[in-house]
Amino acid sequence: MTAHTTPAGPAAGPRAARRRLIRELLLVAGFFTVYKAGRLLSTDRTAEAFRNADRIWDAERLLHLPGEGAVQRLLLHGEALVTTANTYYAAVHFPATALFLIWLYLRRPAHYLWTRRVLAVLTGAALVLHLAYPLAPPRMLPAAGLIDTGQVYGPTVYRAAPDADTLANQFAAMPSLHFGWALMLAIGVIVATRGGRGEKGGRGGQGSPWRLLWLLHPLVTLLVIVGTANHYWLDAIVAAALLGIALLVVPRPRPDDRDGTGADTGTGMDGEAGTRADDGAEGAVRALPRQKNTAAPVGAGK
Repeated sequence: MTAHTTPAGPAAGPRAARRRLIRELLLVAGFFTVYKAGRLLSTDRTAEAFRNADRIWDAERLLHLPGEGAVQRLLLHGEALVTTANTYYAAVHFPATALFLIWLYLRRPAHYLWTRRVLAVLTGAALVLHLAYPLAPPRMLPAAGLIDTGQVYGPTVYRAAPDADTLANQFAAMPSLHFGWALMLAIGVIVATRGGRGEKGGRGGQGSPWRLLWLLHPLVTLLVIVGTANHYWLDAIVAAALLGIALLVVPRPRPDDRDGTGADTGTGMDGEAGTRADDGAEGAVRALPRQKNTAAPVGAGK
């Protein structure tokens, strides 16, 4: 008895892989360009941004949230500490997210698509809020009594005069995408590595508990964005809420779909058809009863 299978599609060669990669790069770059251009539309609403900053500051005190100054005072205990925080804010945000997406694209395609969609929903919602609710960061608010650690100690990604900054909208503090993206990075890594191999090599393991240490990234990011006076606590809370909505809207990959197809990622097969083909081949073999070893030692009974 022989099991026959029909390939679901032609094997994906290097040319098809390059096309997919170029398409993804253009898609991500295009979305990021639209986002950056959209943020700059609200740069001239300075008075409104400061009125909103006063409201946010008063709302935080009404909610009895800890003052942002408490975190900044901890950072100011040493120049090396505050400089490290500024560097983390300026240099980790985009590279960490890019490396995370590249890893997912190469190792977990299904989770890459899920993460890309979640980040797109989160970033799109953030852009709408940036345009609708311009907000001056706490470093600009006199009532906060905070210093601009980036300008004083460096490095910084912003110019001293917000009106002269043509590369960044300094009045787009709400929500904090620094925190939102960092939180999604941690969640994405934890989810993508959850369905690892068990102790005996089978699927369905829960993964190493050490992967939960990725939650340190959003935690450190939160302390950095608040301590450097670039964001309020509420900026991070709103970002987490928007991320929660995005996670509810975008369907999550199946726990056992680690390669995005349910089949070998190198075949280029359509996921559903490839899974059926594999199931057909393996199912036919599994249907056959396994023959027991009938050999017995000489002199043994039946």
